[in-house]
Amino acid sequence: MNIHEILRRPIITEKNTFLGAQNKYCFEVARGATKPMIEEAVGTIFKVNVEAVNIVHVRGKARRVGRQRRPGMTSDWKKAIVTVQAGQRIEFFEGV
Repeated sequence: MNIHEILRRPIITEKNTFLGAQNKYCFEVARGATKPMIEEAVGTIFKVNVEAVNIVHVRGKARRVGRQRRPGMTSDWKKAIVTVQAGQRIEFFEGV
């Protein structure tokens, strides 16, 4: 798996903004990504030293979809909370 395929998108919410003060950043990652793969991807793309990676499997929600409002489901996805070394920042999150 390519390094750029592992990190899908950053997750920017109010809760995750407060985690930034603790040097923690959240990303949506590929379902097949492991902790070492995520650590390597964040380290090489953002040029930071990663201390820890925590993974959360987020289950899809029931939604009503379409014109007839038929029941459907959103997809399951995987979230990674990455802790970087003290004093280092990921600049991508700072401008938001």
